[in-house]
Amino acid sequence: MSVPTPLVIAPQLARLVDKPPAGDSWLHEIKLDGYRIHARLEEGRVQLLTRTGLDWTDRYPEIVKAVSTLPAMNAYLDGELCAIGSDGITSFALLQAAAHGEAHLIYFAFDLLHLDGASLMGQPLIERKDRLTDVMENADLDQVIRYVDHRQGHGPMILKACCDAGLEGMVSKPARGPYVPGDRRQWLKIKCLNREEFVVVGWSEPDGTRARFGSLLLAYHTGDGNLIYAGRAGTGFTQDELEYVWQRLQPLSTDKMPLAGPPPRDSRFGRPLALSRVHWVRPELVVEVDYLTWTEDGLLRHVTYQGLREDKPAGEVRRQRPTDRMLN
Repeated sequence: MSVPTPLVIAPQLARLVDKPPAGDSWLHEIKLDGYRIHARLEEGRVQLLTRTGLDWTDRYPEIVKAVSTLPAMNAYLDGELCAIGSDGITSFALLQAAAHGEAHLIYFAFDLLHLDGASLMGQPLIERKDRLTDVMENADLDQVIRYVDHRQGHGPMILKACCDAGLEGMVSKPARGPYVPGDRRQWLKIKCLNREEFVVVGWSEPDGTRARFGSLLLAYHTGDGNLIYAGRAGTGFTQDELEYVWQRLQPLSTDKMPLAGPPPRDSRFGRPLALSRVHWVRPELVVEVDYLTWTEDGLLRHVTYQGLREDKPAGEVRRQRPTDRMLN
């Protein structure tokens, strides 16, 4: 019996763990650094949907054109929209540059959820990936869409290879697992780098000759909805990105501090924060940053801005705490 192509499917998510799973029952993929995007094809019409169901079709006409060449009447793909640096590694910072026409984008497809009237979500992952390779091998994708390959078993060895290559990490998935929309119990992510999203709650005035702002003030939500100060991001901005973020901040200006409590004025690391030089904003923007570590007093150390996360709602941003156990 034919099943209509779903209008939108909530993406299956991954939870952060400290150590990779062992055993041949797991498939391991490179962790990509981009926007999670579902590509929906229905009788020649293509839609690109974010993880929250926003329609970004008009933003990426080259990806739309490539998806339309798939040898299927109807299909629903899961993947990641990325930009690749000269080192061959996906880069979220470059993805931001693509918004200004400065980088080439590629859609990395790693799952196939629906094909020509049949739902594949109940089938094992390894079978869904086989179907995906069959579909993509017979399409004129012009290197705009690429298949995300995997390795089976040997999780610790594969993670070491990812880290040695300078990658962000890997995602591990049960080879025989179904696709469970919205679930984050089965898929695991293991990171080589400390990278996380935070909510922007304000900005500090610049020093010296720097324009616009000195640093962004960052926070995360607790389970009860309070915003907790996490530190500042003052490096990693190009001039174009500095101007772009500044323009996004201005409409959000507010006199009310959005945090549950004021940030500490002093820390063992970095310069003191002068609250008289801080400007608060409504907590609506999400940024991705790299950082060295968390301090004992709960602040980020050595933070580098990577880009705005326009695909993630601020209300969903929590501090990530890995599960410290080996999974078999």
